[in-house]
Amino acid sequence: MARIRNGTWIVVTDSEKALFLRNLTDHEDPHLEVTGKDEQENPSDIEQSANRPGRMQDTGVQQRSALDDTDWHELAKERFAADLAEKLYHEAHEGNFERLILVASPQVLGDLRAELHQEVSDRVVAEIPKTLTNHPVGKIEDLVKKELDAG
Repeated sequence: MARIRNGTWIVVTDSEKALFLRNLTDHEDPHLEVTGKDEQENPSDIEQSANRPGRMQDTGVQQRSALDDTDWHELAKERFAADLAEKLYHEAHEGNFERLILVASPQVLGDLRAELHQEVSDRVVAEIPKTLTNHPVGKIEDLVKKELDAG
């Protein structure tokens, strides 16, 4: 069972924002301090698209097929995971944390896990597949401790 030791970093993220927390106490009574926030503006795909989807001539007479346009909104979400992984790498490389707990939806955890450098992966002590980005810090403390105790 993973524990929230003093100094453990907890990153609570979704595909558009991340909250960086550090535990100041122990597992029995965690007290998380906000050490940073990251957020990207990611308008809907319709707002980011400049053109209507293209069309392509088919082999049949008078037939045309529609082409899918690039989903800019989805690309920005994937880029956010890569950017977050890079930030965590720099923080780990500077020795700012030894233990890391990741809290995100299963999809975001998968995207993030694929982007993490080995130096960061080696420090991950737990992953919690929940979206908690809109919760107050006190509630995050309770939910993370509860999840770790149940696991």
